[in-house]
Amino acid sequence: MFKDSTWDQVDLPAIKSYVKAPATKTQGNREMSLLSIIWNWAPGEGLTRQPWPAAGMKRSKWKNKETPRRMVVSDELFEAVYNEGDQLLRDCMDLCTATGMRLTDCINVLMPRTESLRLEASKTGKEADYDINLSQVLPGLITRRKSIKTTHMFLLSTMDGKRVTHGMLRYRYDQARNQAYVKAAIANDDELMRQIRRMVLRDMRKRAAQLAGGLDEASALLQHDDKRLTQRHYGAVAKLKPTR
Repeated sequence: MFKDSTWDQVDLPAIKSYVKAPATKTQGNREMSLLSIIWNWAPGEGLTRQPWPAAGMKRSKWKNKETPRRMVVSDELFEAVYNEGDQLLRDCMDLCTATGMRLTDCINVLMPRTESLRLEASKTGKEADYDINLSQVLPGLITRRKSIKTTHMFLLSTMDGKRVTHGMLRYRYDQARNQAYVKAAIANDDELMRQIRRMVLRDMRKRAAQLAGGLDEASALLQHDDKRLTQRHYGAVAKLKPTR
């Protein structure tokens, strides 16, 4: 739509037409968010004096409405895929569900030097320390990692000492999920088959929120400033005590 457009040719009607196109919808929202970041950077580089066309306007006035993706990662669903994974994938799933780290942070977090696992979140820059001794899975993960000879200092590693990449994890997850799907199909478990197909690796962060003791704990674990974000996007709910 924009092709060879100049800055002054990209106006609000053009943006609205783009995000409302049948083929874009959610993707269109993401692309316009990226464009707005670029646009707000451009004046400082002397590329344009034009203000962002949607400046001052509520996003709901020009973006498509989105419904948060609801995904409950049950024990059965988690174990179906986990049991089909190799050790690297299992370690990644354990790390993410134990700490609530984003996948990028799981890949880049360093080996701990103390009894705490130190994180500086790549997305927000927020820092956190996780007490290793309070975890059921982290001590074993770290022990396995220490037995691997590597030239890097990252916690996750292949068994032959190579640094982990997104591609490695994506391949392993797809393989494990496909195998889990086949087993569910053999068992004629249609609901489990559907859930396996829906679940993606980044849903391990959702599971971390769902395993937390409640909304407050989940929000703290995911390092959210607003509990409504935790509740809306990660399925964490306030756990209430019945009066009788």
